[in-house]
Amino acid sequence: MARVTFRVGVVTFPGSLDDRDAARAVAAAGGEPVRLWHADENLRGADAVVLPGGFSYGDYLRCGAIARFAPVMRTVLERAADGMPVLGICNGFQVLCESHLLPGALIRNDVRRFVCRDQRLRITAATAWTGAYEPGQQVVIPVKNGEGGYVADERTLDELEGEGRVVARYLDGNPNGSARDIAGIANATGTVVGLMPHPEHAIDPLTGPSADGLGFFASVLRTLVAA
Repeated sequence: MARVTFRVGVVTFPGSLDDRDAARAVAAAGGEPVRLWHADENLRGADAVVLPGGFSYGDYLRCGAIARFAPVMRTVLERAADGMPVLGICNGFQVLCESHLLPGALIRNDVRRFVCRDQRLRITAATAWTGAYEPGQQVVIPVKNGEGGYVADERTLDELEGEGRVVARYLDGNPNGSARDIAGIANATGTVVGLMPHPEHAIDPLTGPSADGLGFFASVLRTLVAA
């Protein structure tokens, strides 16, 4: 029986800078990366999609606010509603919040400066993008953001926690002032995940602090196999 290789789309917006890293991570996990341009409405057979980090459209107006209206996002929104897995990393997380695929917003870091460091996290929920991790597993993944503080009203925060939708929390100090040390969240079905740290920069100990980030990309391939 021929081995099935799942296709994971990686979107490039004007201003994206981690799209190649995300594509490399998909390939390292055993998937087939599919490069998608912001003007594409056809996802070219992608089974899942990654919205990478960077500064989409120069972060003009508000981080992720313009990318939300890109032609590719119209299709991503439709497919996400049908259960397609979507991962938004850093700027991609901001795009997911602006698109209302995830609740809340990302605001300027409380330290009022760009933060770039290796960050220890605890994985706190099993989702389409975290199923390869053990519950409560600790990982080390780089974080780099200037507007990475996750905020939401108390009712939303309580719902996220009560429904097990907080995907990861910061350990050893909160780098950006995110509410309740939240580093990532998921939608109600666990198929759409937003994560502020960068797992694509931690897939090989030779080039990153660890290979801990590879699990995000391996997880979605496992999810697709099981679907």
